[in-house]
Amino acid sequence: MEFHHVMEAAGVIVLGLVFYSYVFRWFQARAPLDRRVRPAVNGLAFGALAVVLMVARIHVSDGVFVDARAVPIALIALVEGWPAALLAALVAACYRVWLGGTGAVAGVLGIFGTAAVAGLIHMWARRDRGVRARHALALAGAVFAVTFGSFLLLGARGLALFTPLAVPFLVMSAVGIGCGAYLFRDIVESQATEAARREAAELRAVTLLARAAAHEINNPLTIVVGGLALVGKRLGTDSEEAQWIARATEGAGRIKDIVARMNNITQVAETPTRGYLPPMLDIRKSSEPS
Repeated sequence: MEFHHVMEAAGVIVLGLVFYSYVFRWFQARAPLDRRVRPAVNGLAFGALAVVLMVARIHVSDGVFVDARAVPIALIALVEGWPAALLAALVAACYRVWLGGTGAVAGVLGIFGTAAVAGLIHMWARRDRGVRARHALALAGAVFAVTFGSFLLLGARGLALFTPLAVPFLVMSAVGIGCGAYLFRDIVESQATEAARREAAELRAVTLLARAAAHEINNPLTIVVGGLALVGKRLGTDSEEAQWIARATEGAGRIKDIVARMNNITQVAETPTRGYLPPMLDIRKSSEPS
């Protein structure tokens, strides 16, 4: 086995890891686009990585080659789910069809089979609230089984082709998918932790400012409400001035309700964007129980 080919394949996987890290961070800062566009971008990118790995195949022995196309497809499907899995598989499958040959059908089925089992294990990992060692090992074993099955579609010839590749491919699946899954999981968890930390800091800043403002508003508001009550007692109930005092008292009550909500902010919720107005804190939603 020529180890410089192995290092090339490892470098491609590392490039995918760095790319995913930046894409995850970039889309997380743009929440409306995150769920819709991020899987598509990652799926296309990791499909392209699978194509690169098919080109940069690993020389095992004379006339025997193996490639790591399944690794990026399996990894992106594990962390991103079905949309990314199908897009990555589609890109890789198109290239395999373009290459042609008697094994094209088996190769395409192997690619989509890898995406399918990885998507299923992604659903399993979501139920378990995160990727664990059992998910990575199960995925590596499933990818090996799918690849072996795709070779069996070629009959005795396929079995003869796969026999010298079995051990190298098993090691490549276990190391590439196993280690890659842990690294991808660390990216997701670290970004989630960082996002939670930023949200907590943002909430603390908002609550401190809101409580300080509420305190400053409440003191003169108490004097205003008391003064309106005293003036209201000296006016006739049917006079125009009494009606104005009643309206002012009602307005002061609404301010008092706003102050109470400012003291009970538990989350940061913004009002819908309107025209050129900047985002504003929605005090009513922010003070509702989360």
